[in-house]
Amino acid sequence: MRTEFRDDSDPARDLRGPVVLFMAIAAAVGTAAIYPLQPAIADVAISLGSSTAAVGVALACGPAGYLVGLGLLVPLVDRFPPRFVLAAQFVALGVSIGATAAVSTSWLLGLCVLMSGLCSSVGAGLSSVAGRLSSAGRRATVLGIVTAGISAGILAGRIAGGWLADTVGWRGMLLTFAVACLSIAGTALLVLPKVTGGTQSGYLATLRSMPGLLVRFASLRLAAARGTAWFFAFCAIWAGLAVTLSGPPYQYSAERIGLYALAGLTGMIATQVAGILTDRHGARTVILVGLTLAGIAAAALGFIPDSPGLMVLWLALFDAGLFAAQVANQSTVLAIDPRAPARFNSAYMIVYFVGGSLGTAFGAAAVAWIGWSGTATVAVAAIALGAAITCAARSATRSSSEAAPSEPYTSRTR
Repeated sequence: MRTEFRDDSDPARDLRGPVVLFMAIAAAVGTAAIYPLQPAIADVAISLGSSTAAVGVALACGPAGYLVGLGLLVPLVDRFPPRFVLAAQFVALGVSIGATAAVSTSWLLGLCVLMSGLCSSVGAGLSSVAGRLSSAGRRATVLGIVTAGISAGILAGRIAGGWLADTVGWRGMLLTFAVACLSIAGTALLVLPKVTGGTQSGYLATLRSMPGLLVRFASLRLAAARGTAWFFAFCAIWAGLAVTLSGPPYQYSAERIGLYALAGLTGMIATQVAGILTDRHGARTVILVGLTLAGIAAAALGFIPDSPGLMVLWLALFDAGLFAAQVANQSTVLAIDPRAPARFNSAYMIVYFVGGSLGTAFGAAAVAWIGWSGTATVAVAAIALGAAITCAARSATRSSSEAAPSEPYTSRTR
């Protein structure tokens, strides 16, 4: 396959500070769509006449839908003008969230959450655009700001979801999120850079090429493998925590469970710091430091559910470590081919969110099987696996004979 690239944008001109800030806010709103029902698992189960395990499986469809969106929707920002693609995706996200508010069964809940997850991949599209329009020396820094927005979305999704579910009900909460998504869609058309697609390759040809990227590029395979391991741990901890605190002997409300997500504030800070440190010192060091911190925190979390103060502290360190590792890891993926990074980002995130889907389903069910401490122990093992892959990555990449991504392509500038 022969692909032509075009670059009609000046990154320094197009990604001004206010634009980057809007991209971070948009990424926050889009990402939040996956998480607002998590603190309200018990309320949703009662409303639908279903079990918490069934609702947990339905909510796992969110990351699964995100997985599909990564493959089908994110590559569109390389092929077509990003502002139109992303605005349309926000419209579809608002509609799907609104439909979720009307469901009456757990299987319909799963279907609507699947569609919302599909459209919420808009955050990955925004990070791909940030990688494409940023200079090499600022790529990780800009990515860190946009990723901070994604972190804020994870935080806001849980906190606002829990608070609104207790205030206006979980259905009213979802309608509020739907309106927010539609508002972002209109703003995106006005704020995002007016640039064309970065590649002239056909959409179907791009999709067909994505599995081959994982085969061809060792650096992409390693990044995806270690990211999958720690995202499994992340989702298992948060899903398991919601189930643990909503059941006996705690019986916490959805709002109170959602407040635990305040710990994610440190993750927002960590993503920005990690971006700067990655540009200065390299990704491997940042990843290993982040995973070490997260592993220690996950181990501690398994033994302190009765202490809210300590729980928030260790959750903060857990989130900070994994968010920092994610920024550093993803910056290596976007650097493989900066001219059209979305297809690499899609391939990476597809594998990454397999871990998230499995982690969410596991965490929601594992508390009943092996208890909260056992769930946290499995999370520690997954983080350790990610660290082991990172330690082995340098020698594996050095021994790889992968070609530069530009070799089979021709490029031109308009």
